[in-house]
Amino acid sequence: MKAKDRDQSLSDSRELDGSYDPLTGNAPSSQTKKTIKQRFLKLLPCCRPTAAPSIAENSIEDDFELSTVCHRPEGLDKLQEQSKFTKKELQVLYRGFKNECPSGVVNEETFKLIYSQFFPQGDSSTYAHFLFEAFDTNKNGSVSFEDFVAGLNIILRGSINDRLNWAFNLYDLNKDGCITKEEMLDIMKSIYDMMGNYTYPCMQDDAPREHVENFFQKMDRNKDGVVTIDEFIESCQKDENIMQSMQLFENVI
Repeated sequence: MKAKDRDQSLSDSRELDGSYDPLTGNAPSSQTKKTIKQRFLKLLPCCRPTAAPSIAENSIEDDFELSTVCHRPEGLDKLQEQSKFTKKELQVLYRGFKNECPSGVVNEETFKLIYSQFFPQGDSSTYAHFLFEAFDTNKNGSVSFEDFVAGLNIILRGSINDRLNWAFNLYDLNKDGCITKEEMLDIMKSIYDMMGNYTYPCMQDDAPREHVENFFQKMDRNKDGVVTIDEFIESCQKDENIMQSMQLFENVI
């Protein structure tokens, strides 16, 4: 019985990362592997190309994976039902996620390390913390592949309202249903810190606070010092630049 479960688990993992074709029972062609890898490298430039392993190496790797993975994601079909990603897109995402997070989950420190590779010129740790909190919807201190897909599904495939709700949740640091100037200032400072050399020394010390004031001038409709979700969505929908930026995400993967 254990051997059967082990075989099924291995089959699910291979199907999800694209190393197994459930229809034919064979590995995909080398061209398919190459295409998947190239697409993912464009999505996550922190991944580096490696030589394709041999069949024997694949077998050893699978055995090692089964003994080390502490969290195995849900089946591909279920993830496909729960998201707007295609099977191939999920395989691209999983291969990269597994490459960066062999255990199947990522904690905050690892998340910060991965994110820092995108912004080597600055300090992205604070913004990565805020972003990790947004992906860690279960608040258990870790992000699984399912959490990762759920977040990306909203950012890349969600409706405008879905994306704006996700962004509001990111900015609402204490999750009390409104954004204060202090919360927005923390976000803006973290973004300027992350951009690093791209802003310094051009950036003035009061630039983050000026951005916050401009944000509240646009968003805080009733001038009560906080921005609610309704004010946020209404203001964003009336801003042509914000709407255009939202559409840029649609063809990322």
